[in-house]
Amino acid sequence: MIIGVPKEIKKAEFRVALTPAGVKALSEAGHKVLVEKGAGEGSSFSNEEFQKAGAEIIKDKSRLFDDAELILKVKEPLFQEQGLFHEGQVLFTFLHLAADKTLTEALLKSKSVGIAYETVQKDDGYLPLLAPMSEMAGRISPLIGSFYLAKHKGGSGKFIAGVPGVPPAKVVVIGGGTVGANAARMAAGMRAQTVILDINLQRMRYLDDIMPPNVTTLMSNAYNLEKVLPDADLLIGAVLIPGAKAPRLVTRKMLKLMREGSVIVDVAVDQGGCVETTHPTTQDDPVFEVDGVIHYCVANMPGAYPQTSTLALTNVTLPYALKIANKGYKQALGEDKALAKGLNLFKGKVICEGIAKTHSLPYHPVNEILG
Repeated sequence: MIIGVPKEIKKAEFRVALTPAGVKALSEAGHKVLVEKGAGEGSSFSNEEFQKAGAEIIKDKSRLFDDAELILKVKEPLFQEQGLFHEGQVLFTFLHLAADKTLTEALLKSKSVGIAYETVQKDDGYLPLLAPMSEMAGRISPLIGSFYLAKHKGGSGKFIAGVPGVPPAKVVVIGGGTVGANAARMAAGMRAQTVILDINLQRMRYLDDIMPPNVTTLMSNAYNLEKVLPDADLLIGAVLIPGAKAPRLVTRKMLKLMREGSVIVDVAVDQGGCVETTHPTTQDDPVFEVDGVIHYCVANMPGAYPQTSTLALTNVTLPYALKIANKGYKQALGEDKALAKGLNLFKGKVICEGIAKTHSLPYHPVNEILG
């Protein structure tokens, strides 16, 4: 199989979908790997390293897309890339289609096959390809939130850790999954008084057992949110419904409960955000203010630390990429239930129910495609 690895063009996205080690593994399995010139530079992988591992370096992005049967990316295709896909070509990347109807329609029109990292799911609900980036985003969010609490950045001027005789900041985390658990643990490690809200009582029992004593669990509902928001110095949105748009749990009206200079980091923004006032931003212009509250809504937070995040991501994506390349996508999907759940689009059809509902498009179950 011919595999293409284009350079990411999203602003401040420095990750690459394949490392030289991945190129070597695919090449040794008998596949041809095309890597766009400069694709790995942001992650400190040179063109020469890719070449030594067996890749062909391609200067022309259009040629790479024309020749490749499987495209490996990190982030969803931007407008400039959407017209490059062709019928039957497999795209394996983060897609987040529930948050972008335009991209959904463009990929449907191309009749490509879209397999999304974020919806590959084990029987127990675990999301193996999303997990490492969720861990990173969760751990980054209190650091970013603390930075924007600084007065010169527009924040309240409250130091997240406090000092002897002065209490630390209060951090509220909405969602107790991978992002939320990592955010809460990091915030607690920074000495913040932390509250984590979730709707799953069993999950909260688990979190209550493993979290340090300065983390409190609370059932997530509108009443409890309204109770904790007035004291929140930092609010972290960590809600996820796989394949679907994130629910808007914090409304514009509820935002007025928060103090001036408080900060929101909405990690759920790549799925539409769980705060009504959020919208995607980039690292070039990461924050905006609504009702005196600073909003940080960068949709690719791990991309700021590519030396770590690229390795973490490719550790989990490479085995699936090898499976698709070695067996062909249909056999790979048929044999691997978790990978089959990653199938979002198939030659003009929507396979993910959450995406179909969000965009009012016809839904086709995966069994219809795989027989």
